Amino acid sequence: MELKNKKLALFFTIGVSLKSWNISGNLKREIKPYIFLSNYFGRICFFTYGTKEEYKFKNELTGNIEILPRKTFLPVKIYQFFIPLIYRKQLKEIDIYKTNQMAASIPAILAKWIYKKKLIIRCGYEWLSFLKKKNLWLKEKIAYLIEKIAYKNANKIILTSKRDRNFVINKFKICSKKIKLVPNYIDTEIFKPLLNIPKEKNRIIFVGRLEKQKNLFNLIEAIAPLKVKLIIIGSGSFKKKLENFVREKKANVEFKGNIPNEKLPEELNKSKIFILPSFYEGCPKALLEAMSCGLPCIGTDVEGINEIIKHKENGYLCKTDAHSIRKAILEVLNNNNLQAKISQNARKTILENFSLEKILEEEIRIYETL
Repeated sequence: MELKNKKLALFFTIGVSLKSWNISGNLKREIKPYIFLSNYFGRICFFTYGTKEEYKFKNELTGNIEILPRKTFLPVKIYQFFIPLIYRKQLKEIDIYKTNQMAASIPAILAKWIYKKKLIIRCGYEWLSFLKKKNLWLKEKIAYLIEKIAYKNANKIILTSKRDRNFVINKFKICSKKIKLVPNYIDTEIFKPLLNIPKEKNRIIFVGRLEKQKNLFNLIEAIAPLKVKLIIIGSGSFKKKLENFVREKKANVEFKGNIPNEKLPEELNKSKIFILPSFYEGCPKALLEAMSCGLPCIGTDVEGINEIIKHKENGYLCKTDAHSIRKAILEVLNNNNLQAKISQNARKTILENFSLEKILEEEIRIYETL
């Protein structure tokens, strides 16, 4: 397929907008691949759930990326069903529909049925497999139905981890040739070792959502008796409980909230260690970004993390309990040779396997095969 004469549609995840990306600090990170792809496509259309306020972000985009916001005050869960009709003129002219997450798939599937276009379903994480870990029975049933329809109707499926690919093949009996394994990308020109920024002694950093999945109570308990400072960047429903737990444990923890993604490399480079103590992951961008900055990274030996970290080679794996996390922190902090080895290999891993250019070149090949 000659892409220069083609149009690509990105259906945003339900409820998500350019404005919400900006509030979370992720706007520049999320739009960067589409700015790259705009050099290959004639036009790219963003179907977002924001209002006309979305237009103020036009200056952040290239001239051939069009913003198509929500035009009605219908609740977003209802509005998603009307997107193919409200924007029928634009959707008729678009050649390829794409989602970034499964929660964007309903309007994309409906538009494919109506206008007979190509559909790419991309999942940054596999929605149903995540819900199974939370024991949410009703949501599981809904997710299963949506995913079954989405995977069946997709021309191509993009997944970010081997675990997710195996889950989809086994659960939905999808042909493996239909699935492409394309991990999350990292902008290695932004996330890189910054030699002009001095390291702060015994500074450990975590970046991510403050939710049960991230296992932060065990992390706080692990560092409480140590002479280290833990920086936590991110927001979530567990923030108050975590702050109370920090006071109870008298731990040295600083909550920084959300920060713009482009300022994150500085925070990472100030730190001696990055840690991700999750119970499970997909293809965690926070870990990849820290590795790209050359940080020695500690992660729990769970699915999603152990696909990326090779123990004592490009990172350090531990168990999810507080004792194991504490032992890992001490071993890495007290071993300069191990730090140097992990740091060098971590950066190399990202450059060879996760750089923005490499990942998007792989994605472009998928578009060209349709």
